[in-house]
Amino acid sequence: MGHPAPISQPPGTSTAAPRLRDRLTIPVLASGGILMAVMQTVVVPLLPDLPRLTHASAATVSWMVTATLLSGAVLTPVLGRAGDMYGKRRVLTAALGLMTVGSVMCALSSDIGVLIVARALQGAAASVVPLSISILRDELPPERRGSAVALMSSTVGIGAALGLPLAALVIQYADWHTMFWLTSALGALGVAATWWAVRESPVREPGRFDVLGTLGLAAGLVCLLLGVSQGGQWGWGSPRILGLFLAAVAVLALWWWQQLRTERPLVDLRLVTRPRVGLSHVAALLTGFAFYANSLVTAQLVQAPKATGYGLGLSIVATGLCLLPGGVTMLLFSPLSARISAARGPRVTLALGAAVIACGYAVRIADSRDLWMIILGATVVATGTTLAYSALPTLILRAVPAAQTASANGVNVLMRTIGQAVSSAAVAAVLVHHSSPVGGVPVPTLHGYLLAFAMAGVIALVACAVALSIPGDGPSGDTRRAGAATRGARDEAMEGA
Repeated sequence: MGHPAPISQPPGTSTAAPRLRDRLTIPVLASGGILMAVMQTVVVPLLPDLPRLTHASAATVSWMVTATLLSGAVLTPVLGRAGDMYGKRRVLTAALGLMTVGSVMCALSSDIGVLIVARALQGAAASVVPLSISILRDELPPERRGSAVALMSSTVGIGAALGLPLAALVIQYADWHTMFWLTSALGALGVAATWWAVRESPVREPGRFDVLGTLGLAAGLVCLLLGVSQGGQWGWGSPRILGLFLAAVAVLALWWWQQLRTERPLVDLRLVTRPRVGLSHVAALLTGFAFYANSLVTAQLVQAPKATGYGLGLSIVATGLCLLPGGVTMLLFSPLSARISAARGPRVTLALGAAVIACGYAVRIADSRDLWMIILGATVVATGTTLAYSALPTLILRAVPAAQTASANGVNVLMRTIGQAVSSAAVAAVLVHHSSPVGGVPVPTLHGYLLAFAMAGVIALVACAVALSIPGDGPSGDTRRAGAATRGARDEAMEGA
């Protein structure tokens, strides 16, 4: 893909503003990804106090996390498809706007019902990264695209690492609503910056939006993820959980049948079933599982009371600072990921990242008592996650036509989300099964944490094997033809301007 042709300016009009907007495209999109991750993370330090602050039960409060998970999983592929059809910048701005509206609602209310609805609105921001990656593919020349996509993929980990200590500090020294006023201001700034600095891509896939497919996917995913996220609380063998899983299987089977028979489906399943695309989605699911266990277990382990014999009794602020080196590492290693992908292909980068994640868990198993070893192991896992997460969208970009990049990357992010949800349930089950009373309160044992590390490490090795089984990842004929179409569409748009 060549450099975009300059837009002709009327006589006497300065070209400084368009040039400035072009230079700001990558920083603005990356800041949107970081803000999205921060917005999802900031509620975590609040969870222990929210029952008291909202006069609600702990089970009800947990829906502030569950609602975001469910809405994000449903809306990511839907908004990705909408971006391919109606304009990626337009849909990206709408997603950031919904996230900001949700933050304002949280800032204005202490009612748990309003807070849950607000958090569901914020789930729309999960589509920010796949939409941004698709914009980068359309707008950047090949020599800049790899590093920009790698940075965009890393924003999830960077924002999560920044969000936890930031939220803890605000909560410790100010009213908890202040945190949401701050994120509201940042969200409004992000909406304005995106609209001003990001071009609207001329690459579109025309057709009628698949409403029936959207409803079917939403119903199936809600049943699946609700069962996974609530299984530990409601009981894995309870009628409600079994009913949800059976409903998920039935609805998603019908949805699959409907998608194969629709002229313009929400998700192109024929594309998904190609080995290069399908195996990339499987690797995304497994990597999401392996990565998420690191954040879950590290936060609990370092906050465990010293009476356990292994816990450090750290505050939530100190816990966030322990995870901060991992976020910095993700920022620093994203250019390296792009260089490895350019030299060896993203398949190799993905396999290497999964292997590094497994090595990080080996460090965690070797020593989870000393703080510096805990930080080292968590940082190694974060490094591997950077390599893997940066390679996944590049694999997708090389395997799908340009007009389907947002929806295809949306499905890939969805698979990562499902992997994280399953990881959360699996880690919780292991820790609950291996716990002992400390001061009359059941606390996970060190053996339980080590089993969780081992489980995540094995999953990472499986992800490495899946990555190596992905067929050669050079650009396909379809992708090259799509790239030519993209250049033609851009040239026509520039000439018209």
